[in-house]
Amino acid sequence: MIKVGDVVSRNKYNNDTLFKVVKIDKDIYYLCGLEIRLCADSTLSDLKKEDNVILNDTDDERILKILNANLDEHRDEYFYIYGRILQLDSDNTYLQRCLKFYKNAGLKAYGVNEKEENLYKNMTKYLEDIKPDILIITGHDAYYKMKGSDEKTYKNSNNFAKAIREARKYEKSYDKLKIIAGACQSNYEELINAGANFASSPKRINIHALDPAIVAVSISKTENNKELNIIDILNKTKCGKEGIGGIKTYGSMYVGYPR
Repeated sequence: MIKVGDVVSRNKYNNDTLFKVVKIDKDIYYLCGLEIRLCADSTLSDLKKEDNVILNDTDDERILKILNANLDEHRDEYFYIYGRILQLDSDNTYLQRCLKFYKNAGLKAYGVNEKEENLYKNMTKYLEDIKPDILIITGHDAYYKMKGSDEKTYKNSNNFAKAIREARKYEKSYDKLKIIAGACQSNYEELINAGANFASSPKRINIHALDPAIVAVSISKTENNKELNIIDILNKTKCGKEGIGGIKTYGSMYVGYPR
């Protein structure tokens, strides 16, 4: 018997991805990925219950060590003012995981849990209240091919693009407000054209829960007069350039002396 809260995989896809059951409506099981930003629905016959699944922070800590080892912090007699982060996320589980990631990186970050269709509504208020240097707009997405044609439709890319455009009304400069947007299979071109510095997903693949956060930490801990190495940053994400891409961007960190 599979119930809400259970961890499952899908037989149709060789059981290669773990999901949590978040809702059951009649014979349809609604799923959210444990590690990837993907929602799906399935019938019971396609599901396999996964027992004894233990999730820990070991991998998150490993990623953070790699990031910190490559960022330009000397400590000694200098002090650092890191870029402030605001993350709007429709998935509170992923949001809390990212906020913990930022905290462990020593960064100041704020989170808002909001449905994709509502992300744009209070955007100006959030930006005025928090005054972030880095804004992340994420949640869940997917794309579907229309039957009988090559046309595609996206679940939430339009909502992400709408939120980006609202943020750009508040701050037009790509240097003053860095925006990272999108989720699994999002319309990369649309999000970049709307005003994002970084977006998913160039190859319409699934992205890891922490991929936007990895980019955000890299921006926050790079000096404001230094251009980020895009290829280097994307190589540190789980899905690389197929999952996230972007434009040349400067960091958000200020360095002072003495401590």
